[in-house]
Parts: sequence; structure tokens; C-alpha cells
Amino acid sequence: MEFGWINLFGAGIVVLIMIPNIIYALKRKQSKTGTDIPKCLSMCEQIGRYGCIILMWLPFFVWKFEFGSAEELIIYLVANGVLLLGYYLSWVLYSRKKTLKKAMALAVIPTIIFLLSGILLRHWTLVVVAVIFGFAHCEITYVSHKE
Repeated sequence: MEFGWINLFGAGIVVLIMIPNIIYALKRKQSKTGTDIPKCLSMCEQIGRYGCIILMWLPFFVWKFEFGSAEELIIYLVANGVLLLGYYLSWVLYSRKKTLKKAMALAVIPTIIFLLSGILLRHWTLVVVAVIFGFAHCEITYVSHKE
């Protein structure tokens, strides 16, 4: 399956990842801004985050934006569906009691989604920014939630 300029599956996945984050941000009271986080790490996280959001649905820097086979499309849909369910479950559990383990799940699951999508679509720029995002996001999550 070859995509044109927009991967609607990827756009849908991004929207589904963002929904609980937006709800959490709207409900959350003002808290500390993370002054313990190095500026470089925070910048890497933001570059990775927005890079993944954009590259999940736009084929920048790739010649073809497609799956190698029908099986890869099925793996993409099923694996991302299972990961998204796990992500939502993690949000529910995290909202009940905030722990480092649950927070790390919320950092790792989107990273796996972005990496898996990049690999299956052969979108190597997405893979690179997913690695940057995953490293920085997990590190920031760890520092922010240390007990």
C-alpha cells in the first residue's frame, strides 16, 4: 500500500496519542515547570516530539511512503492498535495513582509506536527523530518522577 502525501492512518494514530495528553493538560493544575531538566534535553524532546507528529503523516525526506507487503500493513494496524490500547490503559492507571513505572509506560509506548511506524514504512527520518524523542522523553520522565 502506497500513500500519497498524507498517511491518514498515521494522522489518526497521532490524534489518538494526543487526546489523553490534551485532557491531562487541561485538567492539571499549574505545577513546577521542570527547572531541573537540562535545556538541551528539553529541546531534543521537543524536536523529537514535533518531528514524530509531522513525519507520522507526511512523507518528508523519503522517496516512497509505503509498506513492503500486505503483511506489514496488518502488523502496522494490529501492533499500533494494541499499543494504543496499552497507552490508554496506562493513562487510566496513571490518573488513579502517579508512579514512575506508569509514567515510563506513557513515555515508552509512543516511542515504540513511532519507531515501529518508521521501520514498517521505511521512513528512516521518522526512525531517527523517534530515537531522539524516546531518549529525551524517557530521561525527562525519569527525572520528573523520581521518588
